[in-house]
Amino acid sequence: MKIAVFSTHSYDREYLLEVAGHHQFVFFEVQLNIDTVNLTQGFDAVCVFVNDHVGANVIEQLKKNGIKAIALRCAGFNNVDLQAAKNANIVVVRVPAYSPEAVAEHAMALILTLNRKTHKAYNRIRENNFSLERLTGFNLYQKTVGVVGTGLIGSAFCRILKGFGCHIIAYDLIENPEMKTLGVQYVSMDDLLAQSDIISLHCPLSPATQHLIDAKSFAKMKDGVMLINTSRGALINTKDAISALKRKKIGYLGIDVYEQEENLFYKDLSENIIPDDTIARLMSFPNVMMTSHQGFFTKEALSQIASITIGNLDDIEQNRPCPNVVNV
Repeated sequence: MKIAVFSTHSYDREYLLEVAGHHQFVFFEVQLNIDTVNLTQGFDAVCVFVNDHVGANVIEQLKKNGIKAIALRCAGFNNVDLQAAKNANIVVVRVPAYSPEAVAEHAMALILTLNRKTHKAYNRIRENNFSLERLTGFNLYQKTVGVVGTGLIGSAFCRILKGFGCHIIAYDLIENPEMKTLGVQYVSMDDLLAQSDIISLHCPLSPATQHLIDAKSFAKMKDGVMLINTSRGALINTKDAISALKRKKIGYLGIDVYEQEENLFYKDLSENIIPDDTIARLMSFPNVMMTSHQGFFTKEALSQIASITIGNLDDIEQNRPCPNVVNV
């Protein structure tokens, strides 16, 4: 198959080409959207990432250009109009699991860094400042951690928490028996918000979960709660989070995702003036840590993403049942 790959970086090329086989890839740095969809002429499939826009208008043009498949090199599919794809007879496939430990470990890294302020200590030491003032943290041992979503990533995160001796509570529409055996206690969402010292989000973005964490949610949380999000930015209402930070309802905020990240993340904007006042305000808080959607970014995860993506394309090309098809 001839595949147009969008939102490409050097690591995408490296890992996809390692396992490409007979498939032919053409890499584009730009996002796929209505302005760039004409680049897909002459291709059999497109390969997209989290911030590409594959709405109904784009899919209509993809169909005209002869595209037969949309291969997501990620787990989330909220940026694809699945009904439009079905109507256009375009198959949508994804990578449902790629080293869930990578994202889970990144969530824990955010917790540990925010808590023990190692990023601030690092900068101090480099300036020969060996003071411990304002670097006080807290023990994770026996703290109550609320995990929203206990799929593959959430479950991996729970296993990490177990090693720290945390009391783990969770909310999910489908309770995971393995997690119950581990000692995870399932509670209602309201109880999770009220009881947790730390809350970590590990659920997909859907119409039902958009702004899952908003002003009403913050009102139910403990004062000084730590909130971690390594899933999708729109799970949190960012303006409500800023208000909660100002009131000290949020004591620590660690995010690897952001509602309006598509125009920012994966780009070097160090010489640019960023017009997004919301992210500028977020970054002004000393108790906020933000990373650029890098939770997945390990060698193991990149290798799995590439291998599963190629496997999905092989299944489509050979008209075999593919376990990773995304249905409406």
